[in-house]
Amino acid sequence: MYLKPSKTQLKYWAGLGLAKNRRKEERLLAEGIKVVREALRSRWEIEYFLVRRDKEALWKNLLPDMAGKTIYELTEAEWKKISQDKESEGIATLMAMPHVRFCAEISPKNEPRLLLLYQVGNPLNLGAILRSAHWFGVKTILLSEGSVDFTHPKAIRASMGSLFHLEIVDHVDFSASLPEIRKGYALVGTTVQGGVPLHPLGDEPSAILLGSESHGLPEELLSLTAEQWSIPRFGDAESLSLPQAAVILLYEWTKA
Repeated sequence: MYLKPSKTQLKYWAGLGLAKNRRKEERLLAEGIKVVREALRSRWEIEYFLVRRDKEALWKNLLPDMAGKTIYELTEAEWKKISQDKESEGIATLMAMPHVRFCAEISPKNEPRLLLLYQVGNPLNLGAILRSAHWFGVKTILLSEGSVDFTHPKAIRASMGSLFHLEIVDHVDFSASLPEIRKGYALVGTTVQGGVPLHPLGDEPSAILLGSESHGLPEELLSLTAEQWSIPRFGDAESLSLPQAAVILLYEWTKA
């Protein structure tokens, strides 16, 4: 049985497009078939689903997994008020955000690999990096102050729901936290040139620090690292995108 939403509910869902509202309500909307499928596989709490019946052919295979949950049916016009997808697949879920974690809760014993992201401002870049981290089995991500909100709809979609399987700690003051992190982890920075070749770090607890695509890492943070890696360039391309660089680093870091 599908329920009809009220005007108040539609306004509430549309408001979750803003980070301040997501944080206040501790709720977010996750849209798209693959994203919802990953949400169903995750530990995050799903409260209910939103659907467009005219798109049912796309998402009907998810119906068995949606059993027992409330489902709201929206018209195309109503959907446009809450959706940020240009080509809607007609399914979304409202989810409760998990407990906010802090750096002090992280230990090398339980989380031997950390990916540290400094001032990543593009939600599409962040989502792509989260998806790669999930692929390579890196489960804990620290986001610095000044980074985009990881619950941004574009970050969720670009991650294809991978963020629901990761432990993400945000708004981290890296200047204060890195000296503590390096007590328990081999801390590796990244630089465009002048660094050492990429290499596996074995079973030793380790943390990789990546900077923004535009500005990289400031010297004050690089000075705290045990070593700095750079990706060798053999062609004459000017640069790699941040997600491209991240996937190369993740591969070299995690391979046996």
